[in-house]
Amino acid sequence: MKMRTRFVVSLILPAALSSAALANETYKFDQSQSTIGFKVHQFLGTTNGRFTKFSGEIDIDREHPEKSSVSAKIDVRSIDTGIQKRDDHLRSADFFNVAKFPEITFKSRSVKQTGPQSGDILGDFTMHGVTRPVTLHVKLPSPLSNEAKQTRWVVTAEPLKRREFNLMFSQGAEAVSGISQTVAINIEVEATRAL
Repeated sequence: MKMRTRFVVSLILPAALSSAALANETYKFDQSQSTIGFKVHQFLGTTNGRFTKFSGEIDIDREHPEKSSVSAKIDVRSIDTGIQKRDDHLRSADFFNVAKFPEITFKSRSVKQTGPQSGDILGDFTMHGVTRPVTLHVKLPSPLSNEAKQTRWVVTAEPLKRREFNLMFSQGAEAVSGISQTVAINIEVEATRAL
C-alpha cells in the first residue's frame, strides 16, 4: 500500500532548520480538512474508500527534530467505500472485526530529516490486532514558519499487504474475489497548532 498520508511527520523535519531554541509545539489533525483514504484493485477495477473519523497529534521539537513525535488513531467503524452493504461486511468478523479491533493506530519511534522539507518517520502501525514497523516518507508542501497556525503534509510508504495483518476473507472467497493483496493508502492531513 502506498500511504499518501499528509500525516504527522513532515512538520517535524523542517523544524530542524530553525536555530532558535523554542518550546515544543503541538499540532492536532483537522478532521474537516483532512482525508485518510485507501485504494485496492479488484479484477480490472479499483475500489476507493476512506475513514471519516480519526484523530492525530504532532509534537515538534524545532531544536531537536529527532525528538519530535507523531501519533494517530483511526476509527475503523467509519469506513466508507460508497456501498453500505460492502462497508457492513468489512466491519464484520469476516474482515476488520471492529467489535474486537475498533482502531487503527500509528505511533512514531524515530524521526530523521532527509532534506530541507522532507524526512522519514519510523513507527509502529497497528491494524486488526497486528503491529508492524512502517516508515512514512514525508514532504512538506510549504515551509513551516515559527508563526504557522496550520500545516499540511504529503506522506508515502510501501504498500501494505493484507495478509500481514490477517485481513483475509475465507480461502474460497479470496479465490473468487479478485481482490489484490496490496492496498495503497491516500492520506492528506492538515493540522492546526494547539493553543
